[in-house]
Amino acid sequence: MSRPDDHIDAPGREPDTAAVTQPKLGPIGWLRFAWRQLTSMRTALLLLLLLAIAAVPGSLVPQRSSDPNGVSQYFADNPDLAPVLDSFQLFDVYTSAWFSAVYLLLFLSLIGCVIPRTKHHFEALRARPPRTPARLSRLAGYTERPLDAFTTADAAIDAAATQLRQAGYRVERYELRGEASVSAERGYLRETGNLVFHTALLGVLVAVGIGGGFGFSGQRVVVEGQSFVNTLAAYDSFNPGRFFDDANLDPYRLELEELDAVYETQNQEAIGQPIDFTAHVSVQAQDGAAEPGVVKVNEPLRVHGTDVYLLGNGYAPTITVRDPDGEVVFTDSVPFLPQDANLTSIGVVKVPDGLADQLGMVGFFYPTQSTLGSGAYTSTYPDLIYPVLTLNVYRGDLGIDEGTPTSVYTLDPSSMEQLTGGSTGVDSIELMPGDTVDLPGGLGSITFEDVSAEAGGDPDAADDDYSQSVARFASFDIHNDPSQGWVLVFAMLILAGLLVSLFVPRRRMWVKAARRPDGSVVLEYAGLARGEDPGLEDAVAAFADKHSGTADARANPST
Repeated sequence: MSRPDDHIDAPGREPDTAAVTQPKLGPIGWLRFAWRQLTSMRTALLLLLLLAIAAVPGSLVPQRSSDPNGVSQYFADNPDLAPVLDSFQLFDVYTSAWFSAVYLLLFLSLIGCVIPRTKHHFEALRARPPRTPARLSRLAGYTERPLDAFTTADAAIDAAATQLRQAGYRVERYELRGEASVSAERGYLRETGNLVFHTALLGVLVAVGIGGGFGFSGQRVVVEGQSFVNTLAAYDSFNPGRFFDDANLDPYRLELEELDAVYETQNQEAIGQPIDFTAHVSVQAQDGAAEPGVVKVNEPLRVHGTDVYLLGNGYAPTITVRDPDGEVVFTDSVPFLPQDANLTSIGVVKVPDGLADQLGMVGFFYPTQSTLGSGAYTSTYPDLIYPVLTLNVYRGDLGIDEGTPTSVYTLDPSSMEQLTGGSTGVDSIELMPGDTVDLPGGLGSITFEDVSAEAGGDPDAADDDYSQSVARFASFDIHNDPSQGWVLVFAMLILAGLLVSLFVPRRRMWVKAARRPDGSVVLEYAGLARGEDPGLEDAVAAFADKHSGTADARANPST
């Protein structure tokens, strides 16, 4: 058939491109287009993947919220790179503007996905199963059975409807052109599971976003034999949520009684590798008795609504400084920060009062001291085999008299005079547990205390046994998150919804009493799947055998 002369594809007619115009989107149209793109499932999955990728930097560099000391150390070790990373908020990944933007977009996308799909799902639940197609032969699993087992076509359809209903299908009977049929549908639980999955994922975002605002995270370094009370002033660093109120802190006391460290000693390829760290603590409520507890790596202690995590540990040499008259002006167990796997550690001692000048010392502690070929010291094993403490002494202004906060782990020597080490020509102070030496310039003396002797150690122990001579410290992270319970509930719903959406098939099945041109009637069976369903054809055949009585005949061939 030839086309009309005015048809755009008519022979000899040039297309009039000028006559074809695309509709223009106004501001409202563009907003609708952007909203549809944002609320598509593809965008939601993309944002979820992007959120996972955006969280990766948080595991690569220390975070101020969980490891402020690590951030300070990172700045000291990488003075050029650290400011660049900080400008991109990589030390505050989970509160950064770009992470929050992805988080909020995912939140909006999930809302836009879930609400329309929920409405559509409820409408589908109330709707009747679809009409029986005119040609079932085009559908999956199509098969025919004779009407022999039934007296009439209506009886066969009634029996099919009953059996399908018993199998969990929603059924509806139809009749078209004198042919009775039943339409059945099941598997709505699959879409329900899908909606539960996405709603629970949205619930996790809400719980983390809102619940985190009422929680807090704080860090505290505790030396063996010392304790801290859960009050705001007792923390070394504290990161409250947006809605946190310090009046809600439960002032319990946590004491570190002992820190056990186990290192590999048998495998020659891994000598000194840590095997286990265990912090033995006691916890005492404000009006209660002390109760023992244990904190291990990845095994936090749950106490008074907070989770106590063991983040790190090291040595805290006990140092005593006396003035020229022998009066004690400073004594404390000073945490030294580990610098390598063998716990070569660095620490700072500050003596602001009691001497003629303020005193500052930068020290290195070697649990098992060994000398390199260059003459420098290092530690070859993380446990206390041959502990040595070296100190470089400075005197002058510590920079703390004006009330300016400074880190206890750093010393600014710019306004101080170096007395030992470096270019002074005076050897650094070198001490082992129990040793006492004079400070340069007649300032007094310094002692590296042997804490095992102070604690009344084993008198039968060898003189060179230093295993208990130096106190250890533990770095605790005290975390409170009121959303944990909700997150657990939503996580379980996510898993349940995912399993249901994966393993519950969405099927439609039809049974029709079809009349042939010769007047005979046969039963036709067919199915249709929403998505992949490799078991559909077998399910149709099994139902056809059961309904028509063929299955009984096969099971009892003598009948």
